[in-house]
Amino acid sequence: MYRSPILAGAVLIAATACSSAPVASVQPIDGVISGQCHTDKVIGAAGLAASPGTIERARVDSDSLHVQTVRGDAPMPLTPASATSGGDRLTIEVGRNNGITALRCG
Repeated sequence: MYRSPILAGAVLIAATACSSAPVASVQPIDGVISGQCHTDKVIGAAGLAASPGTIERARVDSDSLHVQTVRGDAPMPLTPASATSGGDRLTIEVGRNNGITALRCG
């Protein structure tokens, strides 16, 4: 007797859980990327996993037009982003566990 409403409720919950909103593209707050890299804006990315979303967010937040990821050869201590600026490319150094170890411009 109560099976149908309970089953219908479970199906409804399962269907709404699967239909999540798509992730919006990463946009700069002011709507413009200057092309002048500033790593002081992305200090919080050091230590995060180098996922495509994190890398793109760091590129946009640093005002860079391009981003490059490089593998660190030697194990390095976790350091925050350096305070360098200049150029139009953000270089993200990634450690052995795919964690961001350093960020720099150029």
